Amino acid sequence: MAASRNWEVMPDKAPKLSKTLAAALKRAAPRSVQFDADHCTTVASYNVHKCVGTDGQFAPDRIAQVVAELDADIVALQEADQRLGKRKGLLDLKALARETDLVPLFRPANELSHGWHGNLILARSGVVKETRQVRLPGLEPRGAVIVDLEIRGVTLRIIAAHFGLLRRSRSQQAGVLLEATQSVLHPTILLGDLNEWRVHNRSSLLTLLPHFGPVHAVLPSFPSRFPLLALDRILARPYTLISGIEVHDTPLARVASDHLPIKARLNLAAAMQPQLVSSAA
Repeated sequence: MAASRNWEVMPDKAPKLSKTLAAALKRAAPRSVQFDADHCTTVASYNVHKCVGTDGQFAPDRIAQVVAELDADIVALQEADQRLGKRKGLLDLKALARETDLVPLFRPANELSHGWHGNLILARSGVVKETRQVRLPGLEPRGAVIVDLEIRGVTLRIIAAHFGLLRRSRSQQAGVLLEATQSVLHPTILLGDLNEWRVHNRSSLLTLLPHFGPVHAVLPSFPSRFPLLALDRILARPYTLISGIEVHDTPLARVASDHLPIKARLNLAAAMQPQLVSSAA
């Protein structure tokens, strides 16, 4: 059985940034969350570390097994391609689709790659309305993938990203993605390895406030054998779209990559009303 550390999002409270990592981790244990199951979907983010585990072995099959464990409707993977050379994809996507029903939502120009700068978005169902690839600023080559997916009557914008190692770069990258969503009425999720462990006023994620949240949902996912840093995040606009977040911590996940996956529940029913209002305007 999967062990997990959970965070419940309280819809009646605006997200606030904890002053320290320790303070964030000492918050009270979550309560159960009730939502309309007909409009609930599950999303996950997983940095697969180029399919190299904490034991040093290259084992794409283990990554596929962890993805199957997640049992998520939408999954964003980071480092799914080789970083150098031809940037060849590292997973058997056909086998993964057979096991999980998850298929890629976009086709990169480089047919050998799975994603864009290693970012890959998979989903079980839905209709793809639009896809974009965004170059992110910074010293390192980084990018993000944006997909508009119609799922269960809601058009959901999905942004999958892998931020840089430098705080200045991360702040700039967050700003670029925020700008990419300013004119969009759809509910939006931003997920990926955002490489930000700070939760105080030096956090590069401050750029995303107050538009995205819950920034305060700090759940350590790195390193996988002894998680201390909350590098992996799932954020939403509006933040009430997320009804709960957890770290997927299993024996297999601890060895398959140096990151643990994170998973969130989305209450799509909460996102439908704003869309109806926008359509009627």
